[in-house]
Amino acid sequence: MALEDAKSAVDTAFTRETLRGCSFENTFGGATSFLRRRYTKDLSGVDIAVTGVPFDQAVTNRPGTRLGPRAIREASTLQAFDPPYGWDFNVMDEFDIVDFGDLAFDYAKISDFPDALTNHIRSILNADTATVTLGGDHYITFPILKAYAEKYGPISLLQFDAHTDTWADDDMDRIDHGTMFYKAVKMGLVDPATSVQVGIRTVNDDTLGVNIIDAREVHETGPAAVVAKIKSIVGSNPTYLTFDIDALDPAYAPGTGTPVWGGLTSAQAAIMLRDLAGINMVGGDIVEVSPPFDTTGATAIAGAHVATELLSLWGATRRKT
Repeated sequence: MALEDAKSAVDTAFTRETLRGCSFENTFGGATSFLRRRYTKDLSGVDIAVTGVPFDQAVTNRPGTRLGPRAIREASTLQAFDPPYGWDFNVMDEFDIVDFGDLAFDYAKISDFPDALTNHIRSILNADTATVTLGGDHYITFPILKAYAEKYGPISLLQFDAHTDTWADDDMDRIDHGTMFYKAVKMGLVDPATSVQVGIRTVNDDTLGVNIIDAREVHETGPAAVVAKIKSIVGSNPTYLTFDIDALDPAYAPGTGTPVWGGLTSAQAAIMLRDLAGINMVGGDIVEVSPPFDTTGATAIAGAHVATELLSLWGATRRKT
């Protein structure tokens, strides 16, 4: 640890001079940007923008995920000192990463929210910058996918979740965090044949052709076998990775709106995310962290680790070696 830096560094979210490198600011002080990256709206030369979407008005049970981006940023301060464990490179050293801040939207005019989010992500992608989004409930992935499909065409969806979120709903304007991937498939945003949902442990009779690796399969065959299966399905296709924190068992992530027992362990998730290196991940998100139900902060900590792994996954195939 750079002790001298720790003695003098403060508010590096605003004061840091470079977009690269670890940060040695005290974890318990200062402005809490994600991984202490610089807060900026300037995307000149930026590789990845981390952005928050504090929206939770599509939930079917417990609310609170509007506070998720703030909690994940705070939890991430403990990771800013060191290279992400298990990788052969430090994404913070090799790529220009910024915290783009949160989406602004009118909380009292929910009908305008989807287009506002699509436009927000579109503006980042138009700058040739990728996104890692901090949610927010899982509905937010649907407007994000619209922007990504505009750029890449129908993409592969790699979803870690307790629920498929493909329950039928042909009202494309309805805002619900359990039906958005049904809509994404029906609208041609997602190619179901090359998409995978991991950790599923709730019943949905029609999964629209999306490949399912349920939680029991993960437990019985192990993370390495699951990763091999995922890679054989998504291939080299542009892939969007969405991680619903309820993919983890409530023992590891209690702070979420729709917890389901029998889920993944944090160790299984960590192994899979690291071993997925090599897939063509073009963007991703971490959703459904609900701080009001996260009494120890464990769920936000898990969310911060997931987001850091997403950064590393994106960087793994884009390094200049």
